[in-house]
Amino acid sequence: MSAPENVPSFAPDPEFAAQANAHADLYDIAADDRLAFWDEQARRLDWDTEWSEVLDWSDAPVAKWFVGGKLNVAHNCVDRHVEAGNGDRVAIHWIGEPEGDSRDITYAELKDEVSRTANYLTSLGLVAGDRVAIYMPLLPEVYIAMLACARLGLTHSVVFAGFSPAALRSRIDDAEAKVVITADGQFRRGKPAPLKAGVDDALAGNLDGVDGPADSVQNVLVVRRTGLDVEWTDGRDVWWDEVIPSQSTDHTPEAFDSEHPLFLLYTSGTTGKPKGIVHTTGGYLTQASYTHHVVFDHKPGEDIYWCTADVGWVTGHTYGVYAPLSNGAECIVYEGTPNSPDEHRHFQIIEKYGVTIYYAAPTLIRTFMKWGRNIPAQHDLSSIRLLGSVGEPINPEAWRWYRDHIGGGRVPIVDTWWQTETGAIMISPLPGVTETKPGSAMRALPGIEASVVDGDAKKVAAEEQGFLVITEPWPAMLRGIWGDMDRYRDTYWSRFAEEGYYFAGDGAKWDADGALWVLGRVDDVMNISGHRISTSEVESALVGHDSVAEAAVVGADDDTTGQAIVAYVILRTSAGEEVDHQKLIAELRAEVSREISPIAKPRDITIVPELPKTRSGKIMRRLLKNLAEGKEGGDTSTLSDPTIMDQIREKGTRG
Repeated sequence: MSAPENVPSFAPDPEFAAQANAHADLYDIAADDRLAFWDEQARRLDWDTEWSEVLDWSDAPVAKWFVGGKLNVAHNCVDRHVEAGNGDRVAIHWIGEPEGDSRDITYAELKDEVSRTANYLTSLGLVAGDRVAIYMPLLPEVYIAMLACARLGLTHSVVFAGFSPAALRSRIDDAEAKVVITADGQFRRGKPAPLKAGVDDALAGNLDGVDGPADSVQNVLVVRRTGLDVEWTDGRDVWWDEVIPSQSTDHTPEAFDSEHPLFLLYTSGTTGKPKGIVHTTGGYLTQASYTHHVVFDHKPGEDIYWCTADVGWVTGHTYGVYAPLSNGAECIVYEGTPNSPDEHRHFQIIEKYGVTIYYAAPTLIRTFMKWGRNIPAQHDLSSIRLLGSVGEPINPEAWRWYRDHIGGGRVPIVDTWWQTETGAIMISPLPGVTETKPGSAMRALPGIEASVVDGDAKKVAAEEQGFLVITEPWPAMLRGIWGDMDRYRDTYWSRFAEEGYYFAGDGAKWDADGALWVLGRVDDVMNISGHRISTSEVESALVGHDSVAEAAVVGADDDTTGQAIVAYVILRTSAGEEVDHQKLIAELRAEVSREISPIAKPRDITIVPELPKTRSGKIMRRLLKNLAEGKEGGDTSTLSDPTIMDQIREKGTRG
């Protein structure tokens, strides 16, 4: 995101600051002795065995944190809260997509369910270090399954339930998973959709480019969710409700080494097969728990916390499951889409449950903008005291809309930067401590060392674009790519190997006040007649227009300028159906010219009904780039609406 000139900052609210978990001294304390700082944060958890050394970096870039320490993640997320007398506190307020479908699960009940599931998985012959694939919608059972794996030292690999059977199969094969946990189906926009059928196809190898069955998988555990008929393989497939309830609730968790692999999470590379990111136990949970405590200012027993991400993504892992439960949070878990049965659904949930902390992606916020401010205005959202943003840089206009219309113009926003690879938040304001600017992640958290450098690893001056790097190891960092450590070193450490910097793949800059602005992926920087312009800069300028809800910008090949800027925009509902599209397109070009430079004026702007998005909300810009260059559209199987590219071609207004 570009740092617009004269962006007003918001000072911390004194009333909020007086009660905040974080304090300004944290920055100095961490800077004075970073390892002692992390030692103190680790002691927020229960450990069976204390560590002998905070960090071993002798085999860089492979880190060992809290060397020799042992703990159990599930104990820290569940048992210890029950033992502390908080077993009656609700851990999960689960809300199904069909209205009226809900369950509340206390910490004591969660402990029993996790213990039953752990006992059943043990009966299958699984032992610590085995891998389990989880391919499920956002049900309580996905939390239970993840925690049961953690309890046993099984390494789980959660695969987003919107992924194709081929994507599931590639992850099963790479991890050599022995068990798959899934559901018969899932609800999407009010209708049941099959899920186990995809598992059957994946395991049988009924896929292009796949030869034969998945030999590693021995059992498939299936949750009844939709009542859809499913194919059945006797001896392999088992219904969850026929085996888990009969298990004993007695189970003693085993402590595992701090570096024991907790989970694999696959993230797509620009080329080659998906990368299995490895996260371990002690360092990951330490940073996850600490950041949740200070960034979200979470107060156990007082807050109602909602992270809207699916557990198929790292945000759902860290801030949907492990971090909040480690802090004894009362969590909202919603199965469905934000507009099922209508656009009021999220705001109804906030109002009903009194949500105090709400963490969402800019894509969702811009969707709310598109629907219009009158929808949240019909609900009492006064319980909210903190808002969070995650997943990509948030443009300033969306930031202000979020604060004004969801936060009542009064609450702090934590704009968080981090990645699947970092495991936990790295850059973010501290509420009650840090000034905020709309669209800026502000500064690295205490304990994290980040910089913006040029190609020679020299720190860049204010307002100059550079590469965002992490200059010191951090507890939640990935420990490698599963089965391919050479790829790990090459992907993340080779760009600045001599300096030992982790290169995040994002561009960034500091403004004149020292605030950090993340500009998005460096491969999203366009070269227009020798001028480097970030796609997010142009998107931000477009969304700054009152009529635009969302924009996606790509660089298309151009014989004259090398690359040309091509934009696709969605209009707000408030723009009206009678708007003159060509006049509006001219205004948008002028807006970009004024906000950035005449050089940044898009060659083409197309007004579209929707953008091509995956079910996680990620915009598939490569499809738009192909369209702009007149190429074949590409694979649309992962889109939430596979027909959207046809709609863009047929209904888009280009100017």
